[in-house]
Amino acid sequence: ASLGVVELTVALHYVYNTPYDQLVWDVGHQAYGHKILTGRRDNFATNRKYKGLSGFPKRSESKFDTFGVGHSSTSISAALGMAMAAKYKGENRKAVAVIGDGSMTAGMAFEAMNHAGVADSDVLIILNDNCMSIDPNVGALKEYLTDISTSPTYNKVRDEIWNLMGKLPIGRKFSRDMASKLEASVKGVVSKSSNLFEALQLRYFGPIDGHNITKLVDTLKDLKEIPGPKLLHIVTVKGKGYSLAEKDQTKWHAP
Repeated sequence: ASLGVVELTVALHYVYNTPYDQLVWDVGHQAYGHKILTGRRDNFATNRKYKGLSGFPKRSESKFDTFGVGHSSTSISAALGMAMAAKYKGENRKAVAVIGDGSMTAGMAFEAMNHAGVADSDVLIILNDNCMSIDPNVGALKEYLTDISTSPTYNKVRDEIWNLMGKLPIGRKFSRDMASKLEASVKGVVSKSSNLFEALQLRYFGPIDGHNITKLVDTLKDLKEIPGPKLLHIVTVKGKGYSLAEKDQTKWHAP
């Protein structure tokens, strides 16, 4: 069920200092790889069985499970609360929420983004866009995200900007900062891609290939150095790498 976020899971635990840096998964189906990487590999066969591992992140089960997940759409609120607490306590810890496009349609997710945009807290929202919830997604947000992901003009220009700025002999971080500013300008000219999220005062990055682990690691390292509320949009395939799950994503959304 969590094959679509295997690369993201590895990249997050590689870049961030978990559990000091706090990682919130929106639904349990995303978090199986996370559980395997955080000390529960040997008894993972008990997952979702009586007296076995919980099918969801569970605080009493592991210090790496930062939030007791219910079903969906709560991760941004939780991560934002953690980020605000860290800020008030003067702790240099990061907070990351991983949320799918199916969960993003809930009102609670929008309330949290609305709050995050004005809270001035260091929270990263990762939008895992695979066009699936339990069944294929429908509605205006789905169409909007498809618009972003498939804009060839915007994606081509964005990639060329990042590649060019990364080669300039003025320091990698400064180059990427300049690239981000250029990218923001380009968005308004060639695409409507960031209007929704940046209207909520979230810095928008992406979309990027959620199965390219090198790109994920490089991007997360860059975003870790950028303060404030931000959203990274990744595009993935539900059930990636297992043909049965890729072909029948509804049937295999949870097993």
